[in-house]
Amino acid sequence: MRLLAEFFPEFSGKLDEIDEMYKQTRSIDEKTYQFICLALSVKNRSAPCVKKHFKGALDAGATLKEITYILALIFRESAGSDDCWVHDVLGDYKDIMRDNFKCCER
Repeated sequence: MRLLAEFFPEFSGKLDEIDEMYKQTRSIDEKTYQFICLALSVKNRSAPCVKKHFKGALDAGATLKEITYILALIFRESAGSDDCWVHDVLGDYKDIMRDNFKCCER
């Protein structure tokens, strides 16, 4: 975001406006908001955002036990979706095992 702020401040300014609009019109409580943002941050692998929303959840009244539950939920849902995706991709594993299979055929 630092590059955006420096070289395209109009865009980064609009993101700030969106953040402010969300804050003013939010229809969920702060703790729930932080939990959702934490989950998205984990899935997007954004270390700064994970730390920000971990702290935000604590500041919003979350306990470490609640945050641990949210993390476990993220991991469990990820495992389930990974499992479904792999089964879809490898559904034709017998065809893939044949000698004539070529990866990335064009």
